[in-house]
Amino acid sequence: MPVLVKVSQNKNEKTAAFGKWYGRVVSTKTMSYQELCRHMSEHNSIYGEDVCLGVANKIQSCILEQLLEGKKVQFGELGTFYLSVKSNGADSEEDYNLGACIKGLFLCFAPSRTDVNNLSSKMLKQKAAFMNIKDLIEPKGKNAGTTPDNPSPDSPEGEGNQNGDNPNGGNDNGGNSGGNTGGGGQN
Repeated sequence: MPVLVKVSQNKNEKTAAFGKWYGRVVSTKTMSYQELCRHMSEHNSIYGEDVCLGVANKIQSCILEQLLEGKKVQFGELGTFYLSVKSNGADSEEDYNLGACIKGLFLCFAPSRTDVNNLSSKMLKQKAAFMNIKDLIEPKGKNAGTTPDNPSPDSPEGEGNQNGDNPNGGNDNGGNSGGNTGGGGQN
């Protein structure tokens, strides 16, 4: 199934993007952890759902353990998990109180950019097929069946919501989960 995209107009008059049209990925479902393990077991695996679930649970707890010990955790060729903090500033290093200044701790993920499994935006776009969600209802739509290799004649390749701007204002960044909103970051 292709990546479903909903096209909507920016209604926020306070942005330079006001009135422009942007695409946003629409998910049809959130696959549960157990469903993912069941799916893994159905891929010609000699292991059943229960074994896949047990291994996945162990991986999950070990990732969290290692993150809380101050390590980044590379998850195969998928990418790297790391922690980031949201913090208030202090006038001096001596005035910085960890308990008072740290406002949040976030789990972040940086996709792999290796040659083996490059998950950069450009490579993901090349691998994906796109479908305007309207085409599910109106199959003969103007942008029906457009893909990165077969873009719509009306839109230059690479055009779209590349900067994470939400058409309704704010930020709808699909990158790091949890958000890197202050300091921290990835080294």
